[in-house]
Amino acid sequence: MMTAPASEHFIFITGKLAEKSLTRVLSELTPRPFTYEIRVLGVAVAALLTGELIARRLGDVTGASKVIIPGRCRCDLDQLAANFATPFVRGPEELKDLPQFFGGQARAQTLARHACLIFAEIVDAPHLTVAECLARAVRYRADGADVIDLGCLPEVPFPRLAECVKALRDDGFKVSVDSLDSAELLRGGKAGADYLFSLSEETLWIADEVAATPILIGNEPRDLASLYRAIEQFSARQRPFYADPILDPIHHGFTDSLLRYRALREKYPHVEIMFGLGNISELTHADTLGINALMLGVVSELNIAAVLTTEVSGHCRSVVREVDRARRIMFAAHEDQAPPRHIDEGLLALHERKPFPYSAEEIAEFARAVKDPNFRIQVAADGIHIYNRDGETVATDPYALFPALKVEDDGAHAFYLGLELARAQIAWQLGKRYDQDEELGWGSVRPRPVADLRHFSVERSTLKARKTKRRLKDRDPSE
Repeated sequence: MMTAPASEHFIFITGKLAEKSLTRVLSELTPRPFTYEIRVLGVAVAALLTGELIARRLGDVTGASKVIIPGRCRCDLDQLAANFATPFVRGPEELKDLPQFFGGQARAQTLARHACLIFAEIVDAPHLTVAECLARAVRYRADGADVIDLGCLPEVPFPRLAECVKALRDDGFKVSVDSLDSAELLRGGKAGADYLFSLSEETLWIADEVAATPILIGNEPRDLASLYRAIEQFSARQRPFYADPILDPIHHGFTDSLLRYRALREKYPHVEIMFGLGNISELTHADTLGINALMLGVVSELNIAAVLTTEVSGHCRSVVREVDRARRIMFAAHEDQAPPRHIDEGLLALHERKPFPYSAEEIAEFARAVKDPNFRIQVAADGIHIYNRDGETVATDPYALFPALKVEDDGAHAFYLGLELARAQIAWQLGKRYDQDEELGWGSVRPRPVADLRHFSVERSTLKARKTKRRLKDRDPSE
């Protein structure tokens, strides 16, 4: 950590890509007992700077107390200091660590803002009651959805469509209706739907009958020329709309469909675009967090205004929550013009950036200091460590630890240790952070409850059972 008197003036050297992020971090640094200036020395990535480049391009440093170079920049600081008659200091490798480097605190990155609406589709709406649709909508809204999409099914009657639209709107929801049937779209629009999926050149007349905002597609959904004609025709009405060139599944045109979105954005820089995620998340059996992170990165780069997502397959059960977190992280990253890293951990579920905060040697030192019989459990790169005053045992398999625990006659304690060791094993296997008596973190897949740091945790059933057993034993020592 470095401290600085208020009279000091620092020069920060960086590359073009990091300039905006560095400006933001420094502007939010509190306290900041120094003045500063930032100099970009003609390279894109700061790590590519060399001592020779700095010496050649830095220029006059008169008035600077120190020159701070990026942590990944490899050069001889003493030689630079001698050349410029000014101290050179290597900063942290990560910009986000500058507050700690200077002993201050930066304002926490906020996830309050985003630039993309989430349409969450109830795909089986015709099979649900109005109450069931409302219940599903409430959950989607809690997970971050902005609009509830009522998915109609081909050749499946939806007699409650108008009733569902009205009930949802009465409960404060924005509603869209998604159908291939013009009559259903018209019925949904007249019932008060805010949006209609999807209108083509041939069905633009529906928009003249209702106030709903249409999502435009080509006559053949992947026909860009037809979509362009629909855009031109509807633009003349001077009403809002979205355009959707359709995202296709992998091995069924996925790459070409991404190129369609880019082409649409290049041709119409200001048109609002809809991006349907379901063909990728639902039809790819991979963990959806990474898929949604990547897709929302595309959404951010192309300035796409809305996404449509679904939770049909069991592996997609938390997709709305994931997309909500991803859109916020991507917005924050876009503001910094930086990759989406060191902003928030909500898109990490299986692994963590720094899973093992303590080394085996540090844990062994902790263990030597313990003087009571209570077990402590920690995880390091070499496995699970469990220790008390009687010693420390290390293993990667909890079964190997059992003989050292001596809890055969204490069911409650054995249950507790079994639970904690199972968590510890999962953390070690996956590379996750383990904290005794805390559930493992699973990012936005399963958000942790907000902890009340003013109070200790509530007693759990195992501890109560142990206390009861001790009281009974005190009354009857023969037990």
